[in-house]
Formats: sequence, structure tokens, C-alpha cells
Amino acid sequence: MKATMPEETIPAPEASASASENSVSTVPTQIAAGNVVVLADYYVPQNVSNESVAFKFKIFTRLNAKGIKFTNVSFEHTVFDSCYLRGCVFDSCDFTGCRFIGSNLHQSSFPGSRFNYATFERSQVDDDILIDAAPREENLRMRFARTLRMNFQQIGDAKAVNKAISLELEATSQHLRESWLSESTYHRDKYPGFLRVWQFLAWVEFWVLHFVWGNGESILKLLRTIVFVMFVIALYDAIARTASPTVSDYWDSLKLAPAIFLGTVVRNHHSLAAASTIVASKLIGFSLLTALLVKRFGRR
Repeated sequence: MKATMPEETIPAPEASASASENSVSTVPTQIAAGNVVVLADYYVPQNVSNESVAFKFKIFTRLNAKGIKFTNVSFEHTVFDSCYLRGCVFDSCDFTGCRFIGSNLHQSSFPGSRFNYATFERSQVDDDILIDAAPREENLRMRFARTLRMNFQQIGDAKAVNKAISLELEATSQHLRESWLSESTYHRDKYPGFLRVWQFLAWVEFWVLHFVWGNGESILKLLRTIVFVMFVIALYDAIARTASPTVSDYWDSLKLAPAIFLGTVVRNHHSLAAASTIVASKLIGFSLLTALLVKRFGRR
């Protein structure tokens, strides 16, 4: 009796072809392959000038260049990942939409260069870039300062963080002001109707917080606000104590104002609402001071 071998099952070629066609068909027809080129472990041996194509839409990994001068070179939408670009000069270059990730740009300068929509992550870069290369448009300058602030925080550069915050606050104030006041086509199209009122309220809130404590960045402004509160307390104390206060009465109240503010002196002629307001202002003042000190020294 002859033994029969089990038949081997072979997948049909039609099934494999069908699966391949299905995988290709998952790509939406509305998109197309891009022109981004990935280049790893290259270096720049000599100066580069007037190059508008070769460095665009690239992903450079570990690109090396030291002491090289780039003049009028376009780096639009290029990614610099773990690149070493130390001591280079980027004169009138275009870095629109670029990303710098873990790169070293120490002692590099960027005179006349554009950084619209550029972002930085864990990259070594001198804080002079905040002055030399900040975009002129207030909204772009605000985002440029913000991404550099986050970058400087990641590498622990407290001094550069403070400079970036100052630029960011300045640009934010100008942006909020222009958003409700400017009659330019850009601002009116972006903030029509009620949004204009909302931007005005946002600007008022920003201005008040900036006056009170510099939006969390100025101890001197907070101390100035506390002194102003003490003057208001002295004025109220003198008026509440006598119907017709004299200069001497105002002076006596002014001398007692710090003690009244701190709660070490209780004035029986103060109304309950006034006393509660003084206590609330003291608590708020010390809370803001604590938050400011923690925020300031937390960067060290």
C-alpha cells in the first residue's frame, strides 16, 4: 500500500498582488511625495555664497562646519539634527521654517538672517541671536523669542532665558496692542468683530499684570506696586480718621501705612470692607513675591 504525502499549500500569487495593491491604495490621492533629502555625516569644507537651492528642504544629521562663512544661502525648511556649526557666520541667510535639534551653534553669528517660524530644541546658541536675528513682525518676533526661551531653559542658560523673556514680553505687548488698534488688512482679517474687543481686553489684562509685577519678571515693579498700595492705605486712613485731614494727619498715616499693611497695627476706625481689602492685598502681594522669587531662582 503506497503512502500518500500531504499536499503543500502554496499561497496564490493573486492574493499577494491584491494585498500589495491594498497597501498602496491606503495612501491618499490628495498628497504627493515631497522633495526632502536626508543627509548624514557630511561636512562643509569651504565658504558658501549665493546658494538658493542646495541647502533647502534637507534633513542634515551630524553636519559639521567650523569657521565657515555662509553668505546669502537659503536653508528654508531644513532640519539640523545633532549638527556642529561652531564659529560660523551666516550673513543674510534664510532660515524660514528651520528646526535646530541638539545642535551646536556656539560663537556663530547671523547678521541680516531671517528666522521666521524657526524653532530651537536643546541647541547651543549665543543669546546675541535675540538682537541680531529677531523678526521685525511682532507676532513672529514673539514666537521666535518663545522658542529660544524654551531652548535656553533646556540647556540651563538662565541669563539667556531672562533676555528671551524680555523680548517675548515686549513683542507680546506690541502684538496685543496692534491686534485691536491697527487698521492693517492682516489684523482686521484675523481679528474681526467681537475678536477685536476680546484682544483689547487681553491687552488690558497684559498691561495691568505688567504694571503690577512685570508679568512675573520684575521684583522692582512688584515692590513699586506694594509702595503704591501703602500710599492708598495712608490716604484712606487719614480720611477715615478725621473729616478734614491736614498735612500732619497724612504724614502720620503714611508712617503707619507699612504696619497697617502688615497687620501689626489695627485701626478701629477702618470699615470691615477696608480692613478685608488690606488683608487681601497683603496676601496677594506676598503670594506674588513668593511666586516671582521661586520662578526667578528656579532657573538657576
